[in-house]
Amino acid sequence: MILPVVAYGHPVLRVVCPDIDPAYPELKKLIADMWETMYRSNGVGIAAPQINKAIRLFVVDTVQIVEGFDEEDKKEYPNEKGIKRVFINAHKIDESGTPWAYNEGCLSIPKVREDVLRGQTVTLRFMDEDFKEHEETFDGITARVILHEYDHIDGKLFIDHIAPLKRRLLKKKLDDITAGKVRMDYKMLYPKK
Repeated sequence: MILPVVAYGHPVLRVVCPDIDPAYPELKKLIADMWETMYRSNGVGIAAPQINKAIRLFVVDTVQIVEGFDEEDKKEYPNEKGIKRVFINAHKIDESGTPWAYNEGCLSIPKVREDVLRGQTVTLRFMDEDFKEHEETFDGITARVILHEYDHIDGKLFIDHIAPLKRRLLKKKLDDITAGKVRMDYKMLYPKK
């Protein structure tokens, strides 16, 4: 089932989410709905707060990014393989490497894109959809998408990483999103509508 994506301004986007256990109600269905919602929205990742669930859960599919690489991208990211994974109860162990800029967007903040600096690699401890524990290191584009989604379960947004002046310049656009004055081709849940 395709779920509405929570728009900027909704308080759930600022919650530091708690861990869940395998008894979380209808978890398999929720994960399936998150995949369906993410693909319908043309995203490469989506976190539970973005579908109005304040829990430590996100899904990522960077395979589609890598498959869409042109020759220049392939040269710039020669070792990028991409992943399609579920991350439950993720906790960051380390973020390292020289920070690099990349133009990010977010399903919850539609029609806004900004360059964000993030580390080149991230190491996480997390559970998969079968509650098997993993500790893995990711790099490149995959690390960036993971860090973006990880921010969501810690109550942060990509715009928190940009300069205060740029955020002030975005204020009108952000206010319009909160008020529901933006139309998307996917369902959204607006906080002030």
